Amino acid sequence: MSEVKISAELRTEFGKGGARRTRRAGKVPAVLYGHGEKPRHIALPAREFAAAIRHGGANQLFNIEITGGGNALALPKAIQRDPIRDTYEHIDLLVVRRGEKVTVDVPVQLIGDAAAGTLIVHEHATLSVLADATRLPEHLEVSVAGLEAGSQITAGDVPLPTGAELAADPELIVAIVTAAPTAEQLGAEAPAEAPAEGEAAAEAPAEA
Repeated sequence: MSEVKISAELRTEFGKGGARRTRRAGKVPAVLYGHGEKPRHIALPAREFAAAIRHGGANQLFNIEITGGGNALALPKAIQRDPIRDTYEHIDLLVVRRGEKVTVDVPVQLIGDAAAGTLIVHEHATLSVLADATRLPEHLEVSVAGLEAGSQITAGDVPLPTGAELAADPELIVAIVTAAPTAEQLGAEAPAEAPAEGEAAAEAPAEA
């Protein structure tokens, strides 16, 4: 995954009021920390940050140029979003160094089609992987092509890119192949229809 260059400003206002003013200015409040450095409070351009995350995912590596504060390589460690406005509220960024290995959760994509008459249950959508901070995979792929009902895919079955190591339990179940329910089973499981209001009234015994 390639790194994204992004500019940032040092923040001098803190607390809820300062964060609101930062967001109104089209920026996202953030904190840079790690490697024993004193945390730095910065503001990132909201549009550029959102575009980078959409393209590279939650593990996007940023090369941050801080006005009056030098440069830093960093990975998003925690992202707070407003689910209603779909905006970013606050970002925690972990400082990393070139050549350093970090543990991140990487999305797992299932490819191919299992045997006819089966369903795939995706038990874990991500896997923990140890990899070079500058070469983090965007996603992992594992094939389910032709798998029969009863088959399982574990974390150890998922191919990893060169240089990456599995940090999760190899026996962790990623996906399960199950038999699809038959039409008869679906019909038996369907709830009985409630009688219409008029029908219920007609069936009720008349009061003495």
